[in-house]
Amino acid sequence: MANEHVETLIIGGGQAGLAMSHRLKQRGRAHLVLERGRIGERWRSERWDSLRFQLPNWSVRLPDFPFPHADPDGFATTSEIVSYLTAYAAFIAPPIRCGVTVKSLRRRDGASGFVAETSDGPIEADNVVVATGPYQRPVIPALAGDGIGAFQLHASRYLNPDQLPSGAVLVVGCGPSGAQITEELFRAGRRVYLSIGRHARVPRRYRGRDLIRWLSELGLDQTPVEARDPSRLMPVISGAYGGHTIDFRRFAAAGVTLLGRLEAMHEGVFDFAPDLAESLANGDAVYATFLALVDAHVERHALEAPEDPATRVMLPNPPCVVEPLRRLDISADGIGAVIWATGYNLDFGWIDVPVLDARGEPIHRRGVTDVPGLYFLGLQWLSRLNSSFLSGVGDDAAALADHIAARA
Repeated sequence: MANEHVETLIIGGGQAGLAMSHRLKQRGRAHLVLERGRIGERWRSERWDSLRFQLPNWSVRLPDFPFPHADPDGFATTSEIVSYLTAYAAFIAPPIRCGVTVKSLRRRDGASGFVAETSDGPIEADNVVVATGPYQRPVIPALAGDGIGAFQLHASRYLNPDQLPSGAVLVVGCGPSGAQITEELFRAGRRVYLSIGRHARVPRRYRGRDLIRWLSELGLDQTPVEARDPSRLMPVISGAYGGHTIDFRRFAAAGVTLLGRLEAMHEGVFDFAPDLAESLANGDAVYATFLALVDAHVERHALEAPEDPATRVMLPNPPCVVEPLRRLDISADGIGAVIWATGYNLDFGWIDVPVLDARGEPIHRRGVTDVPGLYFLGLQWLSRLNSSFLSGVGDDAAALADHIAARA
């Protein structure tokens, strides 16, 4: 029997895959979307109960389909985002098959195009768009292991404080997930230790406008990948509890013990680097730079934006920064759980096409690889800062759809 053949195969049925399908339909190009689980699976199965989206409702949009909301400055729940993605799928009516896993992707023997080996059998395609998102394989440091002596899980498997055993909680990682989970835990009355590394601290709101509004007005959300900061740090922001600025010194004032970067672990003892003050200072520098950019923009364009001295107030360093704790003993310090908020790696080991570098990351230019017909979509910084945002993925999808149409 001949293999099934499609012009374009889209792998992934989340926001990127759906946007890609919509753009191809607009151009009259035949395609098929494969999704290993349900539409928006990671939103369904890899988010904690109280998660709030980091971007305000007014900024959430997919191509030709605005996000329905009653409060433009509010922050959506996980279930609201899932409902939105489901409604978007109903709106665009993509040719999608859910529950189908792509096991491998290779070039077609003796011909151009590709063969995807799936759980439903092989599918041949002239073009393939890999739209599996940036959050693929949870990262847990190699030093972690069964010998920790405490309950441990990655942030993608965290649900709520009641899931954790009694005792203090060590959260490793200070990105948006680590910050939101830490805040939920200490608000629930848990003793929390937070291990902090380099981060980009920014205000949730400044001079009467949300951070995302300023990013748009300043054009920073359109910063091209070529101008990306080498650190690749994304802003530490939260939509929880109405949305407010993440300030780790304020966390310390609420009772959280701040720690430096996790350096080593042996026999139930964690060692932390003496870099806590430096990490906080680096975060402060990013914060001050952003405020200065906004101030200059307001003055240059004579905008109606009231002064905001409160946002400039810097709390003094708490005792845990002045005299940092360098070691934690799981048993002696009563640590009942460790949460690894240490991010994700890409997982493209199933792609047997020479488009990956030594780190396993795709080699591309704005989503277009050197292998004709193979594309990537939905990755962080695919073409610009907002490439992985709900509001930005549609623009990248349109550019790729044009490229595919031109090939045809």
